[in-house]
Amino acid sequence: MKNKVLKSILILCSCVFIASCVSSSYTQLPSVNYSFRVKSLVMHYTAIDYQRSVDALVKEGFVSSHYLVPESNDPSYPYSTLKILQLVDETERAWHAGQGYWQGRTGLNDSSIGIEIVNVPRCFENIAAMQAAGMASRAEHGANRLCIFPDFDPKQIELVIELSRDILARNPDISPTAVVGHSDIAPSRKSDPGPRFPWYQLYQAGVGAWYDDDTLARYWQQFNQSTPNIGLLQRALGTYGYGIIETGILDQQTVDTLSAFQMHFLPWQVSGRPDSSTAAALFALLEKYFPDAIEQLMQRYETESLASSAIMPLTKNDSLLSQLASKGLFVDELLQGQVNSIFPLQRSDKREKVNNRARFRAYAGSGSIHVQSLGAESADIYVNEQKLNITQPFALDEHYEYSLAKRTRTGLNSLRVENIVPANASLYIHIPFPEIIANDNSRFDFSKVDHLIEQDIENGFPGAVLLVLHKGQIIKHSAYGSAQKYDSNGELLITSRPMSVDTRFDLASNTKVFATTLAIMKLVDEGKIALDNSVSNYLPEYSGEGREGRSVADLLAHASGYNSEVKFFRADNPLGESFHSLDASVTKDLLLTKLPFTNGRQTQQTYSDTNFMILGLLVERVTGMALDEYVEQQIYRPLGLESLQFNPLNKGKQSAQYAATEIRGNSRGGNVSFPGIREHVLAGEVHDEKAFYSMHGVAGHAGLFGNAKDLALLSQLLLNEGGYANTSLFSNTTLSRFVTPRYRKNSMGLGWRLAADDSLAWHFGPYASNRAFGHTGWTGTATLIDPEYDLAIILLTNKKHSPVTSQSGELTFEGDAFETGRYGSVMSLVYEAVFKGVN
Repeated sequence: MKNKVLKSILILCSCVFIASCVSSSYTQLPSVNYSFRVKSLVMHYTAIDYQRSVDALVKEGFVSSHYLVPESNDPSYPYSTLKILQLVDETERAWHAGQGYWQGRTGLNDSSIGIEIVNVPRCFENIAAMQAAGMASRAEHGANRLCIFPDFDPKQIELVIELSRDILARNPDISPTAVVGHSDIAPSRKSDPGPRFPWYQLYQAGVGAWYDDDTLARYWQQFNQSTPNIGLLQRALGTYGYGIIETGILDQQTVDTLSAFQMHFLPWQVSGRPDSSTAAALFALLEKYFPDAIEQLMQRYETESLASSAIMPLTKNDSLLSQLASKGLFVDELLQGQVNSIFPLQRSDKREKVNNRARFRAYAGSGSIHVQSLGAESADIYVNEQKLNITQPFALDEHYEYSLAKRTRTGLNSLRVENIVPANASLYIHIPFPEIIANDNSRFDFSKVDHLIEQDIENGFPGAVLLVLHKGQIIKHSAYGSAQKYDSNGELLITSRPMSVDTRFDLASNTKVFATTLAIMKLVDEGKIALDNSVSNYLPEYSGEGREGRSVADLLAHASGYNSEVKFFRADNPLGESFHSLDASVTKDLLLTKLPFTNGRQTQQTYSDTNFMILGLLVERVTGMALDEYVEQQIYRPLGLESLQFNPLNKGKQSAQYAATEIRGNSRGGNVSFPGIREHVLAGEVHDEKAFYSMHGVAGHAGLFGNAKDLALLSQLLLNEGGYANTSLFSNTTLSRFVTPRYRKNSMGLGWRLAADDSLAWHFGPYASNRAFGHTGWTGTATLIDPEYDLAIILLTNKKHSPVTSQSGELTFEGDAFETGRYGSVMSLVYEAVFKGVN
């Protein structure tokens, strides 16, 4: 035993000698360029009692903390007096922070000290609601979770203050704003130390940050007049330290971050809402602790506040209504036209000939102008350099409407306003977008296209509707064949149901453009979506495995890297049973958090339903409305479009109004089977399996029904560069961005297919200009819009309402073999008829 002790002493002495020799070989040259490792102090509550906290933090090996502070009257605490227990040395990493962010740093275990404080809230979950919605339990957040937070033990808080002071003295790089809660560094995951933690008491003891009351009151008064917009609040929260992305919308990450901020600094009003008092507290903190940043933020605030209230010739309703009201004109509803402005315009230019001019589109012999005096007695108004003969002087508050039929020309027209009297008066001028006018097909011979379709009908093709729109006129609108000719057994009906021009069709992938893409175009134009922003800006859960790098434009242009589709409706899909879903909420979660990429971003443009399923969810998140609700109420209804609907049979429509698609459901003539498969004739039910089974009929890639006439009106809106009659959806600048090739393929814009090369001649035919755009749908629908010729062609067929045959092991629909169902030939003959009629 003595020999072992002596040996140990000798080894120890040898180590000391070696260490002293090594250290003595270094020459000290201290640098001033260094900082301390620890930058933050993070407060947690344990949510469990002392003994269970010890088991979790000391014994189990999953989490830890530098310190544990118990509370009084805890039966599991074994000592008579409260003690501060150090679990991990401050020089070592404790595993307390998890995934978090604060003031530019991630991996916070490397740069922070954690204090766990024994405090046990009681939390309850609304299990029934969560199960009904197909939701999994979230750890500590969510609308279906109720937590009751107890007060902290006063003796315990005294120890926390004492410990915190010591930590701050040892780690001088921890600034007051870096004393934070777990909820501050991970607001979407954590709520500790909760709204009862006495942050203000710690501040009074010299630990942490707090605002000055007078500064808070000053900002509160200011923000009561005009609250900072969401984007500015997001930027301000990020400036203070939170890991938030500026999206400009009140998304879930923002609600979570505002809740965390309120728990820290406004614990009496934890709502997640961006109210004036929350904004005031945030800006008061920034003024106190980040004075260099507050000036820039306030400059932005003043600029944005001014822009929202300034008198400017905008076409947005709220701004223009404010302008009109400021001039004494009050209206309940404002029309939206291509010219919708107050003259003189407030965009003065040193070049006189630039001022008080505007352009508008029209067709020769049509159009109108609406004029209302805002204190003006007279003015000179010119259209195409011809002065309008308007009765003057104007009567105050009198609305004048004049026909422009004698002055308009087809294409672009000019408007000029001069000599408004008196000098301080104004005129409100409104010119609607062009509308589809009376039919005139006398010059056009469509006999060849009629013969082609009728011959196909005679040979077994089921049916079709063809509409041709040219220079604002419907010059062709015909129905052919049958809307339904087979029963569910594949037998011919004794009397087929005839096709009519009003028959409504399952538009299949035309949903992508006439629902989802139009919605995104509108939201982009309103500034609610930015094409180059990451999808995760709007859907924060869309993260991991490279998702954060995918932009909205990547999805629209099919450049995201997803495969063509995932058959969620089948348990035996290639991705496995975990990707089987017959519940829309589960499908949405799979789309946003689980679905793998098959290619890198922008390496290929692979046409994919998945892209548009996610884009549909993006529209829903940004608008706060279901996709069908948004497009039906915000796009179709203002335009008077009644046939365009999702799930029409659930909205009072009858199946007899719809062209039938597959004869035996989704069974391909009985050759395909899976649990729950439909085997009846589909009419008014979306055919697409992913949309029907996995998304309850409403999806961004499929599910829209409509007739040719309503699609023609939307086509005219697009030919009008964004508006129709008194409704404006988006600007011509926005339209141009969507119908221009974005990446490698000239045939792919954003959502829209393009005729920029010959690769899609099967769809557009050989005559379409390189400005033409449109889409097709699997069920047999094709649309073509060609601004070069002011032309739109709508070809709707029910080609899948035909028998299925097996050729070389592949199942094919007989309807696919006919020229009518291949689109390009019909498009060619329509162009030839139009060219001949024009010439």
